[in-house]
Amino acid sequence: MDTSILDKAIVFAVKAHKGAERKGKGFPYIVHPMEAVAIAATMTNDQELLAAAALHDTVEDTEITLKDVEREFGKRVAELVEAESDIEFEGKSRQESWRLRKEEAIERLSSATNEVKIVALSDKLSNIRAIYRDYQAIGDKVWDLFCVKDAASHEWHFRGLARALSSLKGTFAYDEFAETIDKVFGK
Repeated sequence: MDTSILDKAIVFAVKAHKGAERKGKGFPYIVHPMEAVAIAATMTNDQELLAAAALHDTVEDTEITLKDVEREFGKRVAELVEAESDIEFEGKSRQESWRLRKEEAIERLSSATNEVKIVALSDKLSNIRAIYRDYQAIGDKVWDLFCVKDAASHEWHFRGLARALSSLKGTFAYDEFAETIDKVFGK
């Protein structure tokens, strides 16, 4: 198996996220993209999809641009990363644009290819796992870790994602995603 593009993506992501911490967690940010890779690998062995999972936050959270990703990894990987990156709304803070960004992402994922959905689900399952672990430890204080502190808004977001990603039902990752949403928010 030729893993050269994934190997290169992992090294690239490690360098891009160097020194970053996962939102108040006390561990290196790179753990999240690596978890996303492991999740994606339960659904595909496509090395470009796995590379996109490793790189999914580089454009959104670092100085890396889509042009950088395309130059290093090709058009397909760049398009997969772009599909998983939040759209920014000029003149609005991240908090002010939160609902708009999440609505746009749910809408975009609803009509996306399963390839795009695999990368997205890998990210979102890692996120809901972290929320569930924190919820178990600190209860409703978990929402204080986010710019939007309303649990109902997060529930709306994750349930919308579950609907948008439902073409992946039956995969281990999707089923765990749906179950973990219910664990956090109730059925």
